[in-house]
Amino acid sequence: MTEQRSARWQQARRARQAAGDPEELINAARAGDPRALARLVSLVEDESAALPAVMKVIAPMTGGAQIIGLTGSPGVGKSTVTAALVRCFRAQGLRVGVLAVDPSSPFSGGALLGDRIRMQDHATDDQVFIRSMASRGHLGGLSWATPQALRILDAAGFDVIMIETVGVGQAEVEIASLADSSLVVVAPGLGDSIQAAKAGILEIADVFIVNKSDRPGTQEVIRDLRTMLAMASYGPGEWKPPIIATTAPSGEGISDLAAAISKHGSWLADTGALGDRRRARAREEISAIALTELRQRIGDLPGESRLEELAARVAAGELDPYSAADELVSG
Repeated sequence: MTEQRSARWQQARRARQAAGDPEELINAARAGDPRALARLVSLVEDESAALPAVMKVIAPMTGGAQIIGLTGSPGVGKSTVTAALVRCFRAQGLRVGVLAVDPSSPFSGGALLGDRIRMQDHATDDQVFIRSMASRGHLGGLSWATPQALRILDAAGFDVIMIETVGVGQAEVEIASLADSSLVVVAPGLGDSIQAAKAGILEIADVFIVNKSDRPGTQEVIRDLRTMLAMASYGPGEWKPPIIATTAPSGEGISDLAAAISKHGSWLADTGALGDRRRARAREEISAIALTELRQRIGDLPGESRLEELAARVAAGELDPYSAADELVSG
């Protein structure tokens, strides 16, 4: 017990010493210090001024992790599937990071931590890092900070990073822009699962998971998914999403799911699709940062008087919004 306390004290001491040095902080995280890693993710969520320096240090360290996204309507068991996959990956000796995007508290703006409660089995495993992130009203089922947090976990040496979205149903297609492999979870007994997810969410799937497969109606859901896939057109060499039935609490079907994820990862690497997806992800990330910087610059105009003046002219019909935007950006 004394040795454990000493080790924790040493970790805390290293994290405090590294607090002002991005390189020391990321080195501590790569060495397995959970406090240093948590502090780095907090820098992202807090929009810290130190974040650009951190990103500059970690840029050469990224690209080694397999990024898996899980999405689906509320109640299908995404957190339970995530926890079961973590157990499976750990059995393979892999280091696993989980970003669980929770709904925001209406009082504090923070995450409600529901996913952490469901993943308590992994809380004592120092090779598993679980972080709940608040969506803070961001649409698409993800936190705005998720791409940067992914980079930090990637640089910290995790083999697999899993993103579990907030579970808002049809708006979760954004997960496809962040994950190497996107898993869509459905379950029987929740109404017409295909109808509930038709607005784009099914089209992003690399793997379909029919969870809670011990319930009545499982075969009907699988049949509907097969019918939908049969109507799609897959050319030679294209990836056709497999359908995996699971019962996550018992672990049934999880090894088959892990095998399907591995097979998709191999297909991505062999066809060059992995590089295409990651370049697309980088484009989105750069655009988001540039737009944020532009908004900040516009907001920094003296008293925002120029913006207010242009808004008044547009509202009065004296100026069109495109010309107003050009004037605002040009200064």
